[in-house]
Amino acid sequence: MTTFAAMFKGARILVAPLDWGLGHAARCVPLIDALIARGALPIIAADRGPLALLRQEFPRLETVRLPGVEVRYSKGNNQLWSMARQFPALVRSVRAEQAAFDRLRQHMRLDAVISDQRFGVRAAEIPSVLITHQVFPFTPFAQRALRKLNIRNIARFDRCWIMDEPEAPGLAGELSHGDGLPSNARYIGPVSRMAGAKPGAQVPCTIAAIISGPEPQRTMLEQRLLDAMQVMPGEHLLVLGQPQQPRDERRGNVRVRSHMNASELTGVMQSAGLVVSRSGYTTLMDLAAVGRSALIIPTPGQAEQEYLGRLHARTGRFIVQRQDDLDLKSALQRMRDADARAPVRGERLLNEALNDLASLLIRRSPPTLRRA
Repeated sequence: MTTFAAMFKGARILVAPLDWGLGHAARCVPLIDALIARGALPIIAADRGPLALLRQEFPRLETVRLPGVEVRYSKGNNQLWSMARQFPALVRSVRAEQAAFDRLRQHMRLDAVISDQRFGVRAAEIPSVLITHQVFPFTPFAQRALRKLNIRNIARFDRCWIMDEPEAPGLAGELSHGDGLPSNARYIGPVSRMAGAKPGAQVPCTIAAIISGPEPQRTMLEQRLLDAMQVMPGEHLLVLGQPQQPRDERRGNVRVRSHMNASELTGVMQSAGLVVSRSGYTTLMDLAAVGRSALIIPTPGQAEQEYLGRLHARTGRFIVQRQDDLDLKSALQRMRDADARAPVRGERLLNEALNDLASLLIRRSPPTLRRA
């Protein structure tokens, strides 16, 4: 990476992940690492769990609190009415985060901004990049209209980086591939903090369950997995996705931890007999990066995760089960019979995108900065 050193010449680049669960923050880790390696000065803007995770990963970086909207799912298998009730707040949140970002950047001297799915975090005066895997999102209502709105919002950014393989179906399928791709979009491949992580000390376990996401469904899955693992032979691990609530305890033959860093999780994913997770997109990229299949469990009623479950039940990349029909024994047996998988990496495409951003910064910067 030394050939990239000082490419950004100390540019102050805000990195702002969405705060729905930890996935958006986790997939920003390798991006922040790459910016640092190229001589940039990343600044982290997040809230709650995502802010806690990124502060743990980058304790020396400048951070600011950028509030978002807290999404809650219903306890049932249909999220339509829950999301419909929260939709006005989601729309208002974009305007609110735009206003909050405008106030912040007045004194932060930003040179660029990289927003992971936060449409209000951009500015016409500086290069603004949107990270997404949902160019064509699945929604519980008004999908056609909301997809058009999504494309319009994407077009307001200078660049749109799509975290997926260029060839369909990739990992995201119809979410990231299709007609009408915005002209500012480019694929940067799967991006995972596991790709460059050195595996930490291995935690011996037969089953490793790694979960996160909005409540109350996160807690409901936690309890189901805990009950199921306690009657399975062997030693197991349950990681709760709660970095802001430190916890490390034993429940019978299950070790329960609130959070693990990238190095620890890489070791767990490589060594566990069975990995269990939601079908969240960041987790799928992490699994692809370490060359592992897994049992994935879509959040009930969450359209994107249910689509990804259906997609990969067809591709065979992952074992898929419904939350109400959890069967760890059969999944563990299927995993033992599965063929090994080669890791999937996207470093080349990400490097090309970062080179393009560096060029954009030079073109937008004043002559004195270009000569620095």
